[in-house]
Amino acid sequence: MTTSNSRAADHPIDVQFLDRWSPRAFTQETIPESTLLTFFEAARWAPSSYNSQPWRFAYARRDTEHWTRFLGFLNEFNQSWAKHAAAVVIVLSKSTFTPPGGSAEVPAPTHSFDAGAAWGYFALQASLSGWHAHGLAGIERDKIRQGLAVPDVYSIEAAIAIGRAGDKSVLPEALQAREAPSPRKPLAEIAAEGRFVP
Repeated sequence: MTTSNSRAADHPIDVQFLDRWSPRAFTQETIPESTLLTFFEAARWAPSSYNSQPWRFAYARRDTEHWTRFLGFLNEFNQSWAKHAAAVVIVLSKSTFTPPGGSAEVPAPTHSFDAGAAWGYFALQASLSGWHAHGLAGIERDKIRQGLAVPDVYSIEAAIAIGRAGDKSVLPEALQAREAPSPRKPLAEIAAEGRFVP
């Protein structure tokens, strides 16, 4: 059994998976663009169906001209804590692709799955680099589509807030108690040989 970061795995795994977590309290430290590009570089090497690489990322770093607009792409609740982040990233995926040897775009049924793999690589690289990445579902999709001129063929998947872990006192009181690495369901509840686990 592997243990780290007040977490314990049921089976031996690399500690990077236990050390990665998603805090909401950030220090307001700025992030160099070269550091952020390292996270995107890791995401670039994620697997995808037909190697179609459907993921796309739009981002803004703290103290740049785009910061306020990108913070506004989050819902009010997420803005309340992500305002301390070093960067906000919008994750998108292209819902069509041209198969090898093909000449026309067809639906890409795994585009969201593939973008999720890229997000996982991104989050692990951030953690290994001493930063934290927190995925967000609470975003303003219509505002993002209009504000970034996103064509309909792209799905707006989620957002990511990136920062250095800070003191939980910067959070609204209701969130302070939740500011710790979260546990996971037992493996038996999510995987089974020869049958579906509901």
